[in-house]
Amino acid sequence: MNDLASTPPEPTARLSGDQEGIAEAAGLLRSGQLVAFPTETVYGLGADATDPAAVTRIFAAKERPRFNPLIAHLPDLAAARRQGRFDAFAEALASAFWPGPLTLVVPATEATEVCDLARAGLPSVALRVPGHPVARDLLQAFGRPLAGPSANRSGRVSPTCAEHVLADLDGRIAAVLDGGSTRVGIESTVVACLGGTPRLLRPGGITRAALAAVLGQEPETAGDADAARPAGPGLLASHYAPRARVRLDATALEPGEAALLFGGARPEGLAEAAAVLDLSPDGDLGEAAARLFGALRDLDASKAPCIAVSPIPKTGLGEAIRDRLNRAAAPR
Repeated sequence: MNDLASTPPEPTARLSGDQEGIAEAAGLLRSGQLVAFPTETVYGLGADATDPAAVTRIFAAKERPRFNPLIAHLPDLAAARRQGRFDAFAEALASAFWPGPLTLVVPATEATEVCDLARAGLPSVALRVPGHPVARDLLQAFGRPLAGPSANRSGRVSPTCAEHVLADLDGRIAAVLDGGSTRVGIESTVVACLGGTPRLLRPGGITRAALAAVLGQEPETAGDADAARPAGPGLLASHYAPRARVRLDATALEPGEAALLFGGARPEGLAEAAAVLDLSPDGDLGEAAARLFGALRDLDASKAPCIAVSPIPKTGLGEAIRDRLNRAAAPR
């Protein structure tokens, strides 16, 4: 499976998340192959971040633009410091939130092992120490930085279980390491610490308020330039998209639309919906985040031409949920 263009597709192996499966996954990664692995946010598509040929296979499998940098996953802060330079802000955030759903974009060290292709030619590097026990065991067994964008076709809905990975990438990657359903359900928060005030490039599993509490100030917000030439992952305007069109802040449904609800909302026309799911009938944003991508996939399977989404609060994890939905609804 080293050359997607010339090798006939083979079924993707499904490995258990025990020590035997982890050892097999690490061996595949060392041979330059692709292995999807669980994190607490979504499943990542793993490749040796030090090997440009392996990283190229990520772009081929995902059909991903080459200018979009990849997150390098490390087992701990000490390993991350060998790849990137941490200022006081980055040190404080890493100490507070690692292991966990936070990615830090920092200047790359001269000795960084993360290859230029994984960094999209930038002088910075995106680093994360994940909290999922299977991911951490895999990183320890592998012993190198592991590139790991979400394990789906580029721009599609991110996977929160092994079945989602196989739906998008079966036959395009060597294996998926099954660690069950993810806990957080949306990607990591991405913060750039490149001098001056830290910038929130992508809201995610760590809220803006939690970042501010550690930083002692509000992070700046990413602008249009970040989308045009991303310094971190997940910044393309159109991203996380199902096949169906997505319509936001819907208070009424058109006939045949699928409905993605929140907090027990009952929009007009609900009886004529092609399919209906409520992210959290009780209005719990954590539950809504964990269910978001799975719900988008399930509603997309209804073949409805449009998914109408009821209003989502803008506070707390609602910022990250709305960010993903805004990108899903963007012109393609």
